Amino acid sequence: MCGIVGIVSRDQVNQEIYDALTVLQHRGQDAAGMVTSDGQRLHLRKSNGLVRDVFRQEHMQRLVGTAGIGHVRYPTAGTASSAESQPMYVNSPYGITLAHNGNLTNAEELKADLFAEDLRHINTESDSEVLLNVLAHELQLQRAFNPSPAEIFKAVEGVHKRCRGAYAAVAMIIGSGVLGFRDPYGIRPLVYGERQTEAGTDYMIASESVALDLQGFTLLGSLAPGEAVFITNDGELHRQVCAEGTRLVPCIFEHVYFARPDSIMDDISVYKSRLRMGERLAQQILNQYSQHEHDIDVVIPIPDTGRTAALPLAHQLNVKFREGFVKNRYIGRTFIMPGQSERRKSVRQKLNAIELEFRDKNVLLVDDSIVRGTTIKQIIQMARDAGARKVYIASAAPALRYQNVYGIDMPAREEFVAHQRSDEEVAAIIGADRLIYQQIDDLKAAAREGNPAVSDFECSTFDGNYVTGDIDDNYLEQLSLARSDKMKQRRDAELHSDSNVLELHNHA
Repeated sequence: MCGIVGIVSRDQVNQEIYDALTVLQHRGQDAAGMVTSDGQRLHLRKSNGLVRDVFRQEHMQRLVGTAGIGHVRYPTAGTASSAESQPMYVNSPYGITLAHNGNLTNAEELKADLFAEDLRHINTESDSEVLLNVLAHELQLQRAFNPSPAEIFKAVEGVHKRCRGAYAAVAMIIGSGVLGFRDPYGIRPLVYGERQTEAGTDYMIASESVALDLQGFTLLGSLAPGEAVFITNDGELHRQVCAEGTRLVPCIFEHVYFARPDSIMDDISVYKSRLRMGERLAQQILNQYSQHEHDIDVVIPIPDTGRTAALPLAHQLNVKFREGFVKNRYIGRTFIMPGQSERRKSVRQKLNAIELEFRDKNVLLVDDSIVRGTTIKQIIQMARDAGARKVYIASAAPALRYQNVYGIDMPAREEFVAHQRSDEEVAAIIGADRLIYQQIDDLKAAAREGNPAVSDFECSTFDGNYVTGDIDDNYLEQLSLARSDKMKQRRDAELHSDSNVLELHNHA
């Protein structure tokens, strides 16, 4: 999962891209990058680390220009190498730079085609570089010295015909403008907006609407599936759907976990959808206790994404809502950390229990989802150590049992705690007295209520149904091998070794 932003303004854009990336930091903490253009030249800065660490004053002073794009990343395909941080750049045919959120499911096939037929070379393991080169080749086919919006949209049409999977991207074509486009299923989010100034209209494209809010932009809407938006350097906006057979099937996990609650995606408020998740979860619990009253004394959210669902849940159960955990906000998300040992260590650093809220009580803990079970198991033990009599768990999402192939770094199937296990078996493993999962139909309904026009949601990590229709057991098996904790630790070790060799070489 990544965060992207593109801006065309009447003024310098470096600070605004920086601020937008800071707001999108939750979407990726591995690396950050920004590229700006003053009309003819590119100015690029990217590296591993958080936004505040990557961009120092000396970098910001060099990032001049009235158009630019930015990216925050954590790696799903490829490695955590700084060479794979974005935006990425090619100098043919015009000089194009691109930032991408998602995952191309046919990346290996495209790499072979780019090399053999398009005569283009890929230098990294990143599918974002593949997407950039496909776009560059399709633009080259237009044979235009200065491509018009129509020619750019024709190139995007070619991208849609060749690329499969999920992708939302922003690209800057030097001397022309900023382009944003979304895959034909609209799996990954992309919104755009405008801001009126005395000098004219500014435009922004971003992963989430909250990035627009911060800068005073008015949200115009989400890009439709297969749609492209092109903003010229002169501030003209052009839109066109560039794919056939499109269908809006956005990723439900954005609403469960990834997106900020104050964002709006596809005309759906993330905050409202999470409230409705809590209401439906409460109804499920009440149905299970239909023969007798429940014995829950208090509802306690697991910060932060569990909080929104926990509030209406407590209200409908008619029990107290209490904050039982205090969070250290300077520890990163455990979901993104590569190894089990790092996750175990970080949970105790991240959360501390307020003993008075647990002692001698039957506690219902509410979390957004349960992935590996490592984190929730420790949290349950913390609740027991604080004196809880019974510890129940409610998950605002259904059981995760399948990999996500569309840009979320879900682990190998075998690493999901719910993989090939019943709810009762999962409860025993994590140490809960009872485990309640959201039903998938309730989850979809909670989000769809915000926009009935959404035909369905991408829920493959819950139900194993992949909307692009190109995923088989062999693909999933290869993905499991590539994304397992063991493989990530090996890649990290190799990167560390390469860094040490480079450092020794530099000092020699």
